[in-house]
Amino acid sequence: MTDIKETQGLILSNAPHIKTGDSVQKIMWLVVASLVPAAAFGVYTFGLHALVLIAASIISAVAAEALYQALLKKKISVIDGSAVITGLLIGMNVPPTAPAWMVVIGSFFGIIIVKQVFGGLGFNIFNPALGARAFMMASWPVYMTTGWVPFSGSNVLAGGVQNAAGLPQQAFDAITQATPLGALKEGPKILQEMNIGIGQLHDFLFSSSMIKSLFIGNIGGVIGETSALFLLIGGIFLLARRIITWHIPVSFIGTVGILAFAYYSAAGLSCPWMAVLFHLLSGGLMLGAFFMATDMVTSPVSAAGMVIFGVGCGAITFIIRIWGGYPEGVSYSILLMNAATPLIDRFTKPRVFGVK
Repeated sequence: MTDIKETQGLILSNAPHIKTGDSVQKIMWLVVASLVPAAAFGVYTFGLHALVLIAASIISAVAAEALYQALLKKKISVIDGSAVITGLLIGMNVPPTAPAWMVVIGSFFGIIIVKQVFGGLGFNIFNPALGARAFMMASWPVYMTTGWVPFSGSNVLAGGVQNAAGLPQQAFDAITQATPLGALKEGPKILQEMNIGIGQLHDFLFSSSMIKSLFIGNIGGVIGETSALFLLIGGIFLLARRIITWHIPVSFIGTVGILAFAYYSAAGLSCPWMAVLFHLLSGGLMLGAFFMATDMVTSPVSAAGMVIFGVGCGAITFIIRIWGGYPEGVSYSILLMNAATPLIDRFTKPRVFGVK
């Protein structure tokens, strides 16, 4: 009788063949950690109610995911941290005086409608936190666009937003009741009623003291977007840990900067670089570029696709800021580009090795 030796071949799974020591759960909690500095600064700046809003949002997001999965008899996966990220981002994306019940409803909408209905983590088309923000903006626009903490007087933490342009006190007080981007959008109308030229508004908003305040974070805005410094720290941490790549943040932020320079240069501004810094440091640009546009599920896969995605986000953001009805366009730009992600992936698919 002849002995038959069996040989076992290699079992090859489908591409891509990527191995990393980071699990989904580890990645999610690292993202949470990267958001903590900006969230903590928001609580320090705006007070205890900001902490209540963030806590209510996180608890509601986790509860919504657990409840939905329990009702559908699915494995409860809240420990992976994805619901915590969604809740944290929702809390960071609302004004500091918003009612707590609003973020609770927003968190349930973001988790159940935007995420779980599409199949849960990995299957959602849109970023859940931004979907929730858009829902709250459409449902309660007054709460989402008013009630800002002024960025003057006792709220100044770093040397002050000075009235360097010499605006009349009434005009200065009116402008500093809004966010900086709100002041840029509504300021011309306010000053026109007072027979004051727009040049003085630009001198005020594009001053060195304003740029400093934007960088540190002693200005009005939603809870988690005010400090460019702490958002950059969190973003650099994600880049260093290779949780995200540079393609989307750099192309997103760079596009806004290039368009701002071109626009204000054409408008005859004597120092367009100050306007560029104003646009880069204000609003939700840093928060969106590093933490929401880079969502692995809703952004393109290839490097070329990521750059196209980031450029699209930057262009739409700037168009809304300058010509749109809202002072800010980051959220809507990312949501629109989320919808375009499948098309971008289709046309930027890398060539399969060995196939023409």
